Amino acid sequence: MFPKVLVVATSRKTCGGITSVVKAHEMGRQWNLYGCKWVETSIDTNNVMKILYFMKSLIQYCFYLPRCQIVHIHLSEPVSALRKMPYFTIAKILQKRTIIHFHSFSPETTISGKHSKIYKYLFSNADCVIVLSELWKKYVNDKFGLGNKVQVIYNPCIANISTKEYPKKKQILYAGTLNQRKGYADLLKAFSLIAGTFQDWKIVFAGNGEINEAMNIAKQQNISQQVLFAGWVTGDEKDKIFKESTIFCLPSYAEGFPMAVLDAWAYGLPVITTPVGGIPDVAIEDQNMLLFNPGDINKLANQISRLITDGELLKTLIAASKYLANTKFNITTINSEIEYIYKKLCNQ
Repeated sequence: MFPKVLVVATSRKTCGGITSVVKAHEMGRQWNLYGCKWVETSIDTNNVMKILYFMKSLIQYCFYLPRCQIVHIHLSEPVSALRKMPYFTIAKILQKRTIIHFHSFSPETTISGKHSKIYKYLFSNADCVIVLSELWKKYVNDKFGLGNKVQVIYNPCIANISTKEYPKKKQILYAGTLNQRKGYADLLKAFSLIAGTFQDWKIVFAGNGEINEAMNIAKQQNISQQVLFAGWVTGDEKDKIFKESTIFCLPSYAEGFPMAVLDAWAYGLPVITTPVGGIPDVAIEDQNMLLFNPGDINKLANQISRLITDGELLKTLIAASKYLANTKFNITTINSEIEYIYKKLCNQ
């Protein structure tokens, strides 16, 4: 059976948000209903292997394309958009329905920069453009005037939670790549301001990236004994770390809709984060999360202190996280929205 929908995205072996989202879509009814086929365009490896992988992907794509109805392309930053251009162009030549699913962590900067013509071509010629928040929808429409063609579909809560139970520990969890954009250094510096007061608490960093740099900062701030670097975690190890943690914190400067926050909600962890990306769409201070502006270390330290010492606030945010995971960001809800778009495009 030939697929009705070709889903063009990064390899399923790649660590990143797009891969996680497509894996979530794989679990939905629409995936089988429309015979979706995942065409994997890139993988984390050396440049030679990346080129060979891309060529193999394009050949596979051209084999399936003539008989499919819809091409659903996931992309983000300019390198990703450029890589997807051949897939999109061939689909348009063959008059296929096309969806551009935009995952950029900085949409306003991305579509207004030197690569804006690429995004204009992709967005203007697509039949549907999916973005991750209402703010992104405004950015895209202000720039390109696409109207109702732009649809907001959130990333879903997709944590694979086991039935195993683990006792809670006094630990604050950071999950994601350690880089400047995600603000790991701010979390370390903020925690150093209160570490002496809360000596039985620690931060756990679950992610790869600038681990040596983070270790040096922890040493400089005299908190090395209260910081653990777990590296990139998956499966049972990820499940254990999330269940053992009491607070989740992501001090990002820019995001799409952070998958780590969605994971935290799925595990019922209270969230401290910044009002970036899609977070402002749902954030209500003190009711479903605690917020601070990117780089505001003193405010972050204060928010952590509040959540450690205020048991009622902790319970409120735990309940709110579970509610968000089971309603607006539920995987069945999100996949139903994807199915609706597929149905609509197939009937046009």
